[in-house]
Amino acid sequence: MSQYAYIAVGPSGAETRGTLEVNDLSEALNRLRQMGLFPTKVFESARHGWIAAPRSHLLRERAQWLRLPIWEKVKAARLGIFTRQLATLVEAGMPLLRSLQVLEEQEENGALRRVIGQVATSIEGGSSLGEALGAHPKVFNGLYISMVKAGEIGGALETTLSRLAEFIEKTRKLKGKVKAALFYPCAVMMVAAGVLGVLMGFVVPRFKLVFDGLLGGAPLPAFTRLIFGLSEGVVHHWVALAGALALAVCAAWGILRARAARFWLDSLKLSMPLLGPLLRKVAISRFAGTLGTLVSNGVPILQALTIVKDTAGNLVIGSVLTAVRENVKRGEPLAPTLKFSGVFPSMVAGMVDVGEQTGALPEMLSKIAETYDAEVDNAATALTSILEPVMIVFLAAVVGSIVVAMYLPIIKVAEGVDLQMGTRDAE
Repeated sequence: MSQYAYIAVGPSGAETRGTLEVNDLSEALNRLRQMGLFPTKVFESARHGWIAAPRSHLLRERAQWLRLPIWEKVKAARLGIFTRQLATLVEAGMPLLRSLQVLEEQEENGALRRVIGQVATSIEGGSSLGEALGAHPKVFNGLYISMVKAGEIGGALETTLSRLAEFIEKTRKLKGKVKAALFYPCAVMMVAAGVLGVLMGFVVPRFKLVFDGLLGGAPLPAFTRLIFGLSEGVVHHWVALAGALALAVCAAWGILRARAARFWLDSLKLSMPLLGPLLRKVAISRFAGTLGTLVSNGVPILQALTIVKDTAGNLVIGSVLTAVRENVKRGEPLAPTLKFSGVFPSMVAGMVDVGEQTGALPEMLSKIAETYDAEVDNAATALTSILEPVMIVFLAAVVGSIVVAMYLPIIKVAEGVDLQMGTRDAE
């Protein structure tokens, strides 16, 4: 028997190292599978170092580790392209292992290239694609893995991968719409903060030097004194202000890690006047699209609801889906819980009810997702059109207030001069 050293990944994604006493490489790989591990490297231990088995795998892994920046991540757009390419190759009749090897060779993203190589190694060792993907939960979420497993069981892997690619692209576009709607107000707020900092830190102190002694001992207008006081606080205590801001951010981050605080914040997001309706429509679209995609690919409804709850992105929505899952587990339909949740509109519950009664739940969920995708477009456009003038007025009010405060002493001086001239004329 020979001694083989291995580096493997457990079901939780943690890396494991160890050695095995087996007859050959094939037995080592089978033993690791029985242990519930996904091998990334398996080497035969020799007196004079490590001997790769097979050598091509070692060279490939070394090249991947050398080319991988530790900060590189796999973005949704890149994952969607990989999924689409894999579906195309499998549909064209290319074996799965060879398809992964081809995609690994051409992949430019170092992190994804390494993951593809490890998935290919696991499949070569006898694992299924779903099992191999499950070793990388940070790249492939529960929805992705569950759909791939369902596709493998149903013998329609290429169709499942195509649907996955479409779902990833739709989800990415949905997030892009929300980001685009929020970009303008965030940009205006940053510009306002920068302009305010420059005015209070550099411009206002110059005016204070000019106004000192200009009124002959008379006090400055109250609003001007307020602006000068704020300016002095910014100039002389900016370190303390920055520290207080950083402390407040850290405290808020620590508080929001608690589930109760995050639940309150998620509830506040859904009830906000302008942003709330947009976020609610995004959540409903994500719920319907995700659940419809899972159910249409043969994922059991209870497992699908668990995945949807985990990917909801909002604890309020997640709590509703938890109640829905428990009711479904007891044999009850989906629609009543959705209807009385106070989160999902009656129209959504009604369409789900029709889908359950007619046996066309996946199709009805897809229609809900399409409807709310269009509503997200309209809501994002309306939000941007409303916030644009509001932000402009806000910025003008901030800058205008400072300008007015600087002009008040000048007006007061001018009034004093006019009064003196009038007195002289009267004499």
